[in-house]
Amino acid sequence: MAMHTLPSAMVHMGCSVQTQAVAQTTPLRTQFAGSRQLRRAAVRAAQRSLKTSGRKQSLQLRNAVKELLEFDTKVFEKEKVDFAGAEEFIYRGGRDKYKLLPQAFKGIKKVGVLGWGSQAPAQAQNLRDSFAEADMDVKVTIGLRKGSKSAEEAKQCGFTEEQGTLGEVLDVVGDSDLVILLISDAAQANLYPRILAAMKPGATLGLSHGFLLGVLKNDGVDFRDDINVVLVAPKGMGPSVRRLYEQGKSVNGAGINCSFAVQQDATGNAADIAVGWAIGVGAPFAFGTTLESEYRSDIYGERCILLGAVHGMVEGLFRRFTRQGMSEDDAFKNSVESITGPISKTISTQGMLAVYEKLDDAGKKTFKEAYAASHGPAMDICYEIYEDVASGNEIKSVVQAGDRFDRFPMGKIDQTYLWKEVGQRVRAARKEEDIPLNPFTAGVYIATMMATVQVLREKGHPYSEICNESIIEATDSLNPYMHARGVAFMVDNCSYTARLGSRKWAPRFDYILEQQAYVAIDNHEKLDEDSVNEFLNDPVHKALATCSQMRPPVDISVGGEGSTEGVGAGAARIEYSSSVARA
Repeated sequence: MAMHTLPSAMVHMGCSVQTQAVAQTTPLRTQFAGSRQLRRAAVRAAQRSLKTSGRKQSLQLRNAVKELLEFDTKVFEKEKVDFAGAEEFIYRGGRDKYKLLPQAFKGIKKVGVLGWGSQAPAQAQNLRDSFAEADMDVKVTIGLRKGSKSAEEAKQCGFTEEQGTLGEVLDVVGDSDLVILLISDAAQANLYPRILAAMKPGATLGLSHGFLLGVLKNDGVDFRDDINVVLVAPKGMGPSVRRLYEQGKSVNGAGINCSFAVQQDATGNAADIAVGWAIGVGAPFAFGTTLESEYRSDIYGERCILLGAVHGMVEGLFRRFTRQGMSEDDAFKNSVESITGPISKTISTQGMLAVYEKLDDAGKKTFKEAYAASHGPAMDICYEIYEDVASGNEIKSVVQAGDRFDRFPMGKIDQTYLWKEVGQRVRAARKEEDIPLNPFTAGVYIATMMATVQVLREKGHPYSEICNESIIEATDSLNPYMHARGVAFMVDNCSYTARLGSRKWAPRFDYILEQQAYVAIDNHEKLDEDSVNEFLNDPVHKALATCSQMRPPVDISVGGEGSTEGVGAGAARIEYSSSVARA
């Protein structure tokens, strides 16, 4: 079944909601300019109005795209799942499904994986291993530009010119039946005309990010109509995709959930190719989306709670706690370690409400104060990010930044005193059982996570996508890497697009929480009970519980400083770079 992108009404309806909110808040802000509490009351009233209209439009949007997500698969059985009252179809993964891969990949003899960044090493190795386990005669080949520094690492992972599994990009494209495009997003923007032109008629273009669709829309062009265009997007950085796949070999599969989409179906079996690809890279379950929905939620999520927001948040919390008299080590434990340790682990296995329920009465009071004060400011930035992504501005920013890498490469983010001195010292002496669940930190973190969730919901994204992009990816894929070696180990093992977004937006979250949320708390402003009650009764908790039932029984394991576990060729990196994409 041919797929289409989300209706253009998604953009227009989303903008009209924001415009309406601004129109309502402006006169109030002017009228009450002399009173901080009254200004905050005005903003909360506008946000409630925004939520009400947003929920109605969210329902309309979900209904509009629902039929687009009912994929026509012939090899794999889809399963109807209830996510907080909304029915969606998913496909379960697991090694017991590998017997179906030969049928799903019928006619595909060569898979070309282009690039060697965050996702390519993981997906290429996972597919190679899965094809071998399924006794399939399908060759996985890496395509790199001539003279690429990544060639040596690819060879260390068993991809060589002698075996015909390592070659130049366009040669691999022209010889492959499935081309998985995993070069950087900025490189895709520069190279896509040559890549599309080199593909065989009837071949399949595989994307792991909808970014290219955004580029094509900005450029006013479309994909060739004689090829399949599908997407499989693991909800985690590449090293975690590989690490959990390796860990899951003894338990019928453990890995990273994937979204998938079919943009074009020229051959009639594109949906089965997409689902087979998702199962082959180790997805415990795969859920449907569209390219447009994926790139909006993915680029947005990276800049919010997944990377940018959590980085900015812990910087500010560390400063706050030290000002209040904590030692540096205790401040690090109560900010960074609290999030990457007990808060993330509790959310991953039991949900966000369980974090609140673990607190005593005093802790719950502190949580409520931190949550209520942080939620509104976080929503402000989250909305701005989503609108920048939806309008194409954030995509343009990424492409422009990539073109400047020869003059302005991405700088390091883990050389400050907080990370280089305090963080390393705390991790070296860490006892997991002694890491505190700080109620203030939990309130700020979960408020920002809920803001990330609520914007996606108001913009019409389905719960499967919301839960994975805003919650599961944070707790199961990303935060464990910050827990192991600090913020750069998490951020800089992601894509260029994610790394750039985190650097751009982390200071914005740091600033708005410092200037608005913490000031409101210190001034003892009245608690917004409505905000807290909405959190306690939000339907996302039921949707997350459904996802948790499908969670593999394996937690990701990656080593800290001095360990080789999950680190090295084809796995997580400890040295990071950025380079210009040459056409």
